[in-house]
Amino acid sequence: MFKSIANIFKVPDLRKRVLFTFFILAIYRLGAHIPTPGINTDLLRQWFQQNAGTLLGYLDMFSGGNFRSLTVFALGIMPYITAAIILELMTVVWPYLEKLQKEGELGRRKITQYTRYLTVILSVFQGLMIAFTLMKNTDNGAAFVRHPGAGFLFMTVLTLTTGSVFVMWLGEQITERGIGNGMSLLIFAGIVVGLPGAIEDLWNKVTTSAYGPLTVPAVLLLLIMMVAVVAFIVWVERSERRVPVQYAKRIVGRKLMGGQSTHLPIRVNSGGVMPVIFAASIMTFPQTASLLPAVKNSPFFSQAFAALGFGRPLYTVIYCVGIIFFAYFYVSIIFNPVEVADNMRKYGGFIPGIRPGRHTSEYLNQILTRITLVGGIYLVLVSLLPQFLMTGTQLQYLPGFIGNWFESWPTWFLNGLNVTFYFGGTSLLIVVGVAMDTVQQVEAQLIMRHYEGFTTRSTRIRGRRATWV
Repeated sequence: MFKSIANIFKVPDLRKRVLFTFFILAIYRLGAHIPTPGINTDLLRQWFQQNAGTLLGYLDMFSGGNFRSLTVFALGIMPYITAAIILELMTVVWPYLEKLQKEGELGRRKITQYTRYLTVILSVFQGLMIAFTLMKNTDNGAAFVRHPGAGFLFMTVLTLTTGSVFVMWLGEQITERGIGNGMSLLIFAGIVVGLPGAIEDLWNKVTTSAYGPLTVPAVLLLLIMMVAVVAFIVWVERSERRVPVQYAKRIVGRKLMGGQSTHLPIRVNSGGVMPVIFAASIMTFPQTASLLPAVKNSPFFSQAFAALGFGRPLYTVIYCVGIIFFAYFYVSIIFNPVEVADNMRKYGGFIPGIRPGRHTSEYLNQILTRITLVGGIYLVLVSLLPQFLMTGTQLQYLPGFIGNWFESWPTWFLNGLNVTFYFGGTSLLIVVGVAMDTVQQVEAQLIMRHYEGFTTRSTRIRGRRATWV
């Protein structure tokens, strides 16, 4: 392990990329200590601690604590992700964007530019909502804003928008000049930075016997569950369906080429953590709109957005459907069965028992549809774990007699266990997924330059052998 880390710094290009990534992450964390002017940060932090088990605490976890103190990076990377989702969805209905997407590198640059513009618009909108909410609300009579007015409104929107655009630029720099996906690494850093506080919180619960005589068994059970979830995530992330492919022999010049058997790997979760991030980003819209005074004063909208509250049945259903939808949507972007079948036929490859061309693409599409459903259900199960422990199922809020029927059910099932632990299923999924992808990229760079990776030769071969599905 230490030898492999030392090998990273022996390769000049890899060393520069790793150090540059650490430098950008340090800048990102530096912005977490610069509050927005005019905010009573201590009062705001206390208010977030009181609402740790709600969606606000969930979003604060993704921002690495920036949202809790309303720092210059409070909006984080979410506006950029939301903008990317909107443009990707619009390519289906807008022929101009579809044409740009097929133009190669030049078209992708144009779409990226539109994504940046839309990020600015979304950041301004969210900044306005946050500023209006802070000016109109108080906590036990104490105001969140020291000097409310037009000046505070302008300064808050300008600060949060600039911070969001700067975070977007930092993520792009990591992707281009560093190691790994920049946007995912920024979210990864925001989650991991809370690890010391989470450990301290668990230790305080043990020393103060927060759960009575069952405190120590409860904490041990929580740690065992976290390890089990990590093992489950690693197992599924490395699982794949191997489609056998046979290449026919052909003569190229005076040489006989081909005639080999190989396989086409299709991962169970090809989208990685992106479907979860996309769905979580979309679900922030109702919560942001519910902060508007006009929405709060409207009986219809207040009830509608209350039904979309964190942990409510409607929120859970839409969140689960969103994860599965984005799992299919993301896979459709990165894997084209028609293109794979055409390339396979071009080089003389075929799947045994399947005719080349259209039949091959239909067969691959059928496999992809089934395996993506399994991957989507896996993402849903992992994502719902922290929500259930924090808020329960909330089935008593279902309309009519259905909700009344559930009122007699156990309290722990309806309202959760009131466990506000830090690393839930979603955060563990992001941390483990991003860490695995980054380590694989670094290891690929080392092996390409004839260095050993992070594991020994025998262990590495066994670790790379994915689970068959």
